[in-house]
Amino acid sequence: MCNLYSITTNQAAIIALFRVLNRYVGNLPPMPGVFPDYPAPVVRNTGPEREMTMMRWGMPPPPRAGGFPVTNIRNTTSPHWRGWLKAESRCLVPANSFAEYAPEPNPATGKKDVVWFALNDDRPCSPSPESGPSSRGTAGPSRNPSPDLTLFTAF
Repeated sequence: MCNLYSITTNQAAIIALFRVLNRYVGNLPPMPGVFPDYPAPVVRNTGPEREMTMMRWGMPPPPRAGGFPVTNIRNTTSPHWRGWLKAESRCLVPANSFAEYAPEPNPATGKKDVVWFALNDDRPCSPSPESGPSSRGTAGPSRNPSPDLTLFTAF
């Protein structure tokens, strides 16, 4: 997944699609733009049940790297990420579409356009497999950390 996606499907439809038994998301408004460090709904297994909860998007980087939260993990063999790639840390992120930058700049603006992708023109909700912690952690910038659930994009 990229660094921008949308989830505009209503809560009842997400619950039905993912067979969620418990939900902890409160009022879930349409989210036409979900960026890193934003809270967003995820679906995860908790023992025998499936729940929908809010998690923040981004994992702390490896200690040597420092900097901003990581949203795309490319080296899954790194010891830093191995623990998060286990089955108990897997979750699904409901999404209607995701965006990537065009490969070449727009000649008129000189900037790369944002291009949205979806399963089809109706933009149905579909799952994106991700990894995330099953316990609370600290997320956000070091100058303003926030104790909250976090998630990251592994693939």
